Amino acid sequence: MQERTPMADELELKAVIPDPAALRARLVAAGGRLQVHGRMSDRRYDRGGELTARDEVLRVRSYHHADGRTEAVIGWKGPVRRSPDGYKQREELELPVTSGARAAPPDALLAALGYEVVHVVDREVEVYDLDGATVRLEQYPRMDPLLEVEGDPAAIEHAIRTSGIRRDAFTADSLAEFVRRYEARTGQAAVLAGP
Repeated sequence: MQERTPMADELELKAVIPDPAALRARLVAAGGRLQVHGRMSDRRYDRGGELTARDEVLRVRSYHHADGRTEAVIGWKGPVRRSPDGYKQREELELPVTSGARAAPPDALLAALGYEVVHVVDREVEVYDLDGATVRLEQYPRMDPLLEVEGDPAAIEHAIRTSGIRRDAFTADSLAEFVRRYEARTGQAAVLAGP
């Protein structure tokens, strides 16, 4: 019997960004290096609800860079847990998708396997590397701008201090919970994907 290869655990926290320009300035002043600036598109897939029933995610994430390049990553995430320190924690596997004239798009492969798109999210992002943390500013068509911080606990906490956003504003809540709070506060439906 073959042993299961250990998967990487993703740790993250999110918060609403009160002032994106001030946050951006703090990140740059602290030595944050811009990795991605452009549109990030997520397409989540399922087959008859089987992944949702197991609290798993299968997605294709595409990065549409300002210079016209597109990169894609196909990923799987396991069920959500909370780490002992309160971070959102999931097992995660990601594979970059090669593009080219002869390469089929990843959605064609997933469709051939019987998967269908069940959720679409498009947002403008700026992704910074800050001392081992991945710090992502997300701007949606209509919803609060969000900051997502990923990394090990020390890197996450350093990035949070650098952000200038109160520590208690950061949670392990899902995007759906941020949407719910936005809609309850504003009385408007959030829009997570463009036309």
